[in-house]
Amino acid sequence: MPEQITKSTAVEAAEIAARSGGAFTQWSRLSSQERALFLVAIADALDANRDELVSIAAEETGLSEARLTGELNRTAVQLRLFATTIADGSYLDIRLDEADPEFALGQRPDIRRILVPRGPVVNFSASNFPFAFSVVGGDTAAALAAGCTVVVKAHSGHPRLSVRTHAVASEALTNAGAPAGVLQLVIGQEAGVALIRDEHIKVGSFTGSLYAGRLLADEAAARRDPIPFYGELGSVNPVVITPAAIAERGAGIAAEYVASVSGSAGQLCTKPGIVFASSAAALEGDISAHVGQVGEHRLLNKNISDGFDKRREEVLAADGVRVIAEGSLRRDEDGNAWVTPTIVAVGIDAFRRAGDALREEAFGPLSVIVESGDDADYAALLDEFFEGNLTTTLHVGAADSGQHLDELVRRAALTSGRVIFNQWPTGVAVTPAMQHGGPWPATTIDSTSVGTAAIQRFLRGVAYQNAPQDMLPAELRDQNPEAVPQHEDPAGSSWSWGKV
Repeated sequence: MPEQITKSTAVEAAEIAARSGGAFTQWSRLSSQERALFLVAIADALDANRDELVSIAAEETGLSEARLTGELNRTAVQLRLFATTIADGSYLDIRLDEADPEFALGQRPDIRRILVPRGPVVNFSASNFPFAFSVVGGDTAAALAAGCTVVVKAHSGHPRLSVRTHAVASEALTNAGAPAGVLQLVIGQEAGVALIRDEHIKVGSFTGSLYAGRLLADEAAARRDPIPFYGELGSVNPVVITPAAIAERGAGIAAEYVASVSGSAGQLCTKPGIVFASSAAALEGDISAHVGQVGEHRLLNKNISDGFDKRREEVLAADGVRVIAEGSLRRDEDGNAWVTPTIVAVGIDAFRRAGDALREEAFGPLSVIVESGDDADYAALLDEFFEGNLTTTLHVGAADSGQHLDELVRRAALTSGRVIFNQWPTGVAVTPAMQHGGPWPATTIDSTSVGTAAIQRFLRGVAYQNAPQDMLPAELRDQNPEAVPQHEDPAGSSWSWGKV
């Protein structure tokens, strides 16, 4: 970490958490339309400072300017998407039950339900997305949209970028008239741990390793007042390629596979880490040729370089592994690794015997093809080897159909958050329907950190029963001055329930 970036102390973290709690009182009471304008102001500021921010990010992370420019654009687009999502208030999921003396179960009172912001959030930034999952990335944007204030724990891999991005966003918020303390930043592990323990913090969010995420999740659960902790912890993202798919478009699948494994040097939570195919023979030549065209790419930092180096050696040394593309790894004077893709094949029996040596995620450009034989039951293999993943990808052919395929699709949906057909998982669209999450260990709480449903993580339900009109939030009143969508269950409806 550069000397000019000073780590925050636990005392400073406590002061920041207290300020976040004070700011929450004001921020949460703003209308949805007001908060939407602030989100747009941050997006506009990112665009205005694009060149400077991308330059800093490229220097600190080693990612290409093209990749970073696209990621910054994604971050700004997501802010604007969330602004549009909250502007009409429909995300509040308002439900009104009219008082009903003739209710089927006895007299029903007037009940009105709304979603409200949970409180201040601590967001732990990711290393591999210095814009999209960092200071003003998806978790921050979703929390701000929900009406929560945010304290960001900067990632040690891009501290200068974090400080500068925070300054840009803070200036935008101030100039637009936002309350002070809505978005704050801390540096260092000590401050991050202090925040997850602080009584002012009501939600934690995280993108990173299983090890670190589990430690923080345990801290959140061990508090006197346990809080939700939304951690995205990694995924091997299994892929199934049927014989029919290989026969129809094997060359194209091989080229796309290499591109997916090597993109951003494989440092993506959606990289396809394990591929099931009857045999790799028909793909090997094309895979090797395309890997040979991939230039070396720097990994994000020394810690990630060390971890990838270790995992790569474990995979290459595992019994039964056959190298398709060995790839390369060299270290520069700072200890960062420069790598090209490593792709290997292994038989299904050897894969079983290898255990974690082949099944664990390798955070970098490495992937394992499991040769499962012509009569493989791919649904059973998913059930055998995987608890939960962000994605499962199915490459199928025109001849694939019937109950066998139906069971495969069903099993993929049970074990992952996104089921992909004849494409690759490394593209995560920022769009309302996207699901970026999955069963444990992909995430600590199965939710999504991409798409408009991400906002729901930072909200909780409150029902008002028999409340006078002037005691209700404006959105729940009969007058409904902001015309927020309301879902009403009128008196008498209970007698028609079940008549479908």
